[in-house]
Amino acid sequence: MVLRSTRRSGTFLQQHSLSLIVAGILALWIALYRSADPQTHIGAFYGNAIADWTGTLVIVVLTKFFFEKGSKESRAPRPRGRSRFAHFCWYHSLTIVLVISGVAWAVAFARMDPNGKTGQVIGNIVSEWTQVLGLVVITKYAHEVGSKES
Repeated sequence: MVLRSTRRSGTFLQQHSLSLIVAGILALWIALYRSADPQTHIGAFYGNAIADWTGTLVIVVLTKFFFEKGSKESRAPRPRGRSRFAHFCWYHSLTIVLVISGVAWAVAFARMDPNGKTGQVIGNIVSEWTQVLGLVVITKYAHEVGSKES
């Protein structure tokens, strides 16, 4: 099924297959978790999987639209605007988005029961967000011999 082709070669599904597959896997974990008991091993697994796959989806999708100058987790930014502030925001848009959304997740988590079904998952998402932000910032400065990203 061809939905629409853009400037790049391939259909919408071909261009976005990675994010669509990851979103589908995330939806599966959410569906399985809804009927699971979070106090069981399988329920806890589903909750952790939701956070992990949310982090994966964030990396796949956000790095398409936002940038972090010098990070191997981000593509090279092309600054827009003339002011220093505009350039700063453009060069660090990935970190800015991760910090703002991470604070929102943390505030949501702080207002709910951490032992409740939703609270456990949101707590894991806050942890995942911290890891993603850490990877973005750390890969600006640290390198690993033999790693594709270094």
